[in-house]
Amino acid sequence: MNASAAAGRLSQDLANLDTETLAFVLADWQVWARDDQLPPQTTAHGGDWRVWLILGGRGAGKTRAGAEWVRAKALGIPALGVEPARRIALVGETLSDVRRVMIEGVSGLLAIHRDDERPDFESSKSQLVWPNGAVAQMFSAEDPDSLRGPQFDAAWCDELAKWRRPEETWDMLQFGMRLGTSPAIAVTTTPRPLPLLKTIMNDPATVITRAATSANAAHLAPTFIAEMERRYAGTALGRQELLGEIVDERSGSLWRRDWIESNRVGQCPELTSIVVAVDPPVTATARSDACGIIVAGLGADGRAYIAADRSLQGREPQVWARAAVRAYQEFLADRVVAEVNQGGDLVTAVLRQIDETVPVRAVRATRGKWLRAEPVAALYAEGRVAHAGRFETLEQQMLTFGADGLSHGRSPDRVDALVWALTDLMIDRAAAPAIRQL
Repeated sequence: MNASAAAGRLSQDLANLDTETLAFVLADWQVWARDDQLPPQTTAHGGDWRVWLILGGRGAGKTRAGAEWVRAKALGIPALGVEPARRIALVGETLSDVRRVMIEGVSGLLAIHRDDERPDFESSKSQLVWPNGAVAQMFSAEDPDSLRGPQFDAAWCDELAKWRRPEETWDMLQFGMRLGTSPAIAVTTTPRPLPLLKTIMNDPATVITRAATSANAAHLAPTFIAEMERRYAGTALGRQELLGEIVDERSGSLWRRDWIESNRVGQCPELTSIVVAVDPPVTATARSDACGIIVAGLGADGRAYIAADRSLQGREPQVWARAAVRAYQEFLADRVVAEVNQGGDLVTAVLRQIDETVPVRAVRATRGKWLRAEPVAALYAEGRVAHAGRFETLEQQMLTFGADGLSHGRSPDRVDALVWALTDLMIDRAAAPAIRQL
């Protein structure tokens, strides 16, 4: 079918099929689905998965993917549901949502089955019953205790990020996943920065597929994508609702996502000054803060450019010093800017042990992190700083940096190094001009 569509013959080829074959082809989800709407065979580590997490924007086809997976599980359709599931849980924000979206919706379970295989909806019992005896029960995330007692070999959880009692509902569901040889759960949701969602994403037994709203453009109103992108492109809401990304901005943070996105570039232009800023960790254990190492430069246009994030987690002084010197050499930097509050002269000494010719400017914090960061955040608000590429960990720290000087309860090592770099380049203006080309 893909070859037929690519050649522009799809309508003609379908018209040449007999009625029985055409009905079979039209009902074969694996023929028509996008790759992101089909579950991977194994986890990233090669093992069996327990949770399939489908993250997508509005209208990206998440509901259809979840419903088709349940259909395959109930009917035992290879390769999505090799072993037929006998008891299935359908969990939504409310029972009304389960019925309106997951069962009776345009992409819901009743709509996607052929007439001969469609389940009966027994609304009085809050369940679907397939001709082969498989049963799907409805549950609301408003009532986690309703999941006490029942047991399942498959479950579909829709819009988990909207659930009012997510942790309790999820925990009760886990205790019920005890039937069959390999109980599995499909989760379809537009993401939000919920702790539960992050826990599920970080579980090694989870597989994740992602889809933006635009991936399903063929099934949406022609003007919808253009209008949504016009209104919300580059905003935190747009990234969440259209791209299906987790936007982890902290209320009251100094930085905003749109300041970063609107000034992002693919690569650095010609730079007049380059610095490598280092924020050394206090200790060198595996659980200590990372050593923040940020490379930044000043462009001929007067803007600063973030060129690289070379931060390292919990390393010995010689290790992070070697990484900082390597960045200095790679980017032909003018100097290394290093905070010496914790290590004093030792910080400069360990850098020069690696390369005694490296010019080091020692800086000492005399004000709190928030006060030091305020003028740097103002540069972003004015459009005077651009990121040359994406630096996910750094940007997450920036967007979750609060008045307490912490990011998710930890020292924002990368942000500290960023602040030192931009303070040196644009606020203290201590750098001497020297044309550099990356």
